[in-house]
This record gives sequence, structure tokens and C-alpha cells, in this order.
Amino acid sequence: MGTAALLRAAGVGAGDEVVVPAFGNVEVARAVTLAGALPVFADIDPATYCLDPAAVGAALTPRTAAVVAVHRFGHPADLGQLRALGQRRGLLVLEHAELDASREETARRRERAAYLDARLRGVLTPEGGADHSYQQYVVRVPGNGRPDRDAFARAVRAKGVACRIPVPTPVHRLPEFRRCVSLPETERAADETLALPVDASLTKRDMQRTASVCNALGGLLAPAR
Repeated sequence: MGTAALLRAAGVGAGDEVVVPAFGNVEVARAVTLAGALPVFADIDPATYCLDPAAVGAALTPRTAAVVAVHRFGHPADLGQLRALGQRRGLLVLEHAELDASREETARRRERAAYLDARLRGVLTPEGGADHSYQQYVVRVPGNGRPDRDAFARAVRAKGVACRIPVPTPVHRLPEFRRCVSLPETERAADETLALPVDASLTKRDMQRTASVCNALGGLLAPAR
């Protein structure tokens, strides 16, 4: 059952608000609208890219009926805190998971992520953890004018390493959901994040090339924070 159907089944609809992240997953905001409710955007935790429970608490109003937590890039959202908040405030808490990979594929992604964790310099590597499945390996390229993330991405691609900007535009900047809301961590993540390849099919030579190319460029950047 989709998010819109789950919301409707719980009685969420016109006049209700549903707290969602703006860092990607526009389909979640659209599902809230499809259910007849209003999506309200809360900021993310800068380490996990998932909803920050404190920011969710600050976004609640008497009209809030639900929260939709999104697991990002393979890092699980803090469902424990969000569900505790939901119990205190009488809110429905739903989770929106990314597509599951096989256990073998996840293990290979974790191996490749560990390889990059140990070798990358000049970029901020992702926060790991035993539950991280690395659906995407997302680093930060802090913009300090020497180059910024977009220039870094172009240079990496020019050297033959596939990479992508995971969230080109946060949902609250899109015309259909444009809001005047302060989401500093969401904005910063959208401007700094870059997904590097960790697909299970990549060879050791592929991973060496990725690290070598990024480090040659990363020397131009400020040290990892």
C-alpha cells in the first residue's frame, strides 16, 4: 500500500498537515497532497540526511496528523525518536524505504564504501554504521571557491568516474511545493553532496581510479571537517 493510501486509511486528509523532508523524494510530498493533506517540510540531520527529530518537533502544529520518515541513501531514519514523538503527540508515523538490495549486493557495496572511507581525502565521507546499506555513497564537497561541488563533479566525470548530484533541487524549491521556510541543513546538503559509484559490479581497479581521481582534485579543497 502506498503512502497516500496509508494516510487516507488512517483518516488523514483535508485540513491536516503531514511533516516530510524536503531533501529529495518529491513523491512523498505528492502522496501527502494526493491524500488531501498539506506537506510541511522539516530539516534533516546533516550526518544522516534523514529527518531531524528535533526539527520535526519544531514543525508540529495543532493541525499535524502524521510524519513520513524517509530512509536516505541506505541510512535508516531515526524511527525510535520519531515514533516516541508520535506517541507523545498522537501522530501517525510512516516510513518510506528505498528499494531493498540483496544481502550479497549490500555486502559488496559496504566493502566498496569502506575502501573509499579509508582512502578519500579532501571530501567529507558519509557517516556509516552497521545499518547503512549504501544505496548511494554520498560525500560532501565543501564549497570554498576552489572548486565547488559542481566543478568537482564535472572534473571527476571528465576523468571517467561516474558520479551524480543526488538531490539537484530540494522539494521546497520546486514550483509545485515552493515554501518560504528555513531549512539550512537541507539547503547546505543540496549544494554540497555528490554520489560516487559503489555498485557491486565495480572492480578494485575501478575503486582505485575513483579514489585517485577524487584525491587529485580534493587537494584543492579545504581539509575534511
